[in-house]
Amino acid sequence: MTLVELLIGIAIGLLVVAVATGALMVSRGVTGSVSDASNIQQQAAYAMRLIGGQLRQAASLYLNPNPSNAVGGLDPLTPVAFEKKADPSSGTDNSFDLGSPLQLLSGTGTSLTVGYRRYKDAVFVRDPATPADPSMALARNCLNAPGNGSGDQRIESIFRLVGNDLRCQGNSVTEQPIIGNVANFQLTYLVQDATTAIGSPTLRRMAAPPGGNWGQVQGVEVCLVLFGNEPVDLSGVPVANRSYLDCDGTTSVDMANAPGSRQNRMHLVFRNVFQLRSQGLL
Repeated sequence: MTLVELLIGIAIGLLVVAVATGALMVSRGVTGSVSDASNIQQQAAYAMRLIGGQLRQAASLYLNPNPSNAVGGLDPLTPVAFEKKADPSSGTDNSFDLGSPLQLLSGTGTSLTVGYRRYKDAVFVRDPATPADPSMALARNCLNAPGNGSGDQRIESIFRLVGNDLRCQGNSVTEQPIIGNVANFQLTYLVQDATTAIGSPTLRRMAAPPGGNWGQVQGVEVCLVLFGNEPVDLSGVPVANRSYLDCDGTTSVDMANAPGSRQNRMHLVFRNVFQLRSQGLL
């Protein structure tokens, strides 16, 4: 093998390595973007499921199957009653009062408080050593609280955005982040409009119910904007193709010029509307 042939062989080898390295970098970039988008979608799905699970229970009551403690309370003809109020067992526990709407649903454009009745049910336990089926409170807030031994009569979940973390607290549990990389958390309330023609009610999207009448709220629209961790090369990309509309539906945000750690990161907007199961009770 001559020196020329050796040099040609080395040059061809280096060319193959360069092409393979370029393909590998492109593949890694695509894989990173796909993984980033998947992670964002999973975070959003978890947050929406958590918020929706609490909202759908807002202001729900406890149906007492035997409020008068009648003998033979399992008789189908025994009167039943919804409990509209429940006092806490101690001064530090949450009370429940249907006449206090702010306990059950309230909020702003960036925070949300949800409350509903907490009660215990008989739970079947397949254990011969257990003399009777225990009673347990199965409902939990956004942080899986309170425990079964708590005297709280109301489940409480408070969601708010702190920095880039969507946080939750309630039932005397320390506030904790539930998801990160949140660019925006916006709430819009669907308020029933009774000024229209009879038989044709409509819903209006509002920042808050008029006069603070939370009993008019029929649903809550939740908007989340999440951003990824992988840097994206946006140089040379037209502004129209690297921008998105924020939660208000009008503000255009350029991802290449987003503030702080959000700059040159993928942003995705998620919206969901949750109907209140107990609408009209507040």
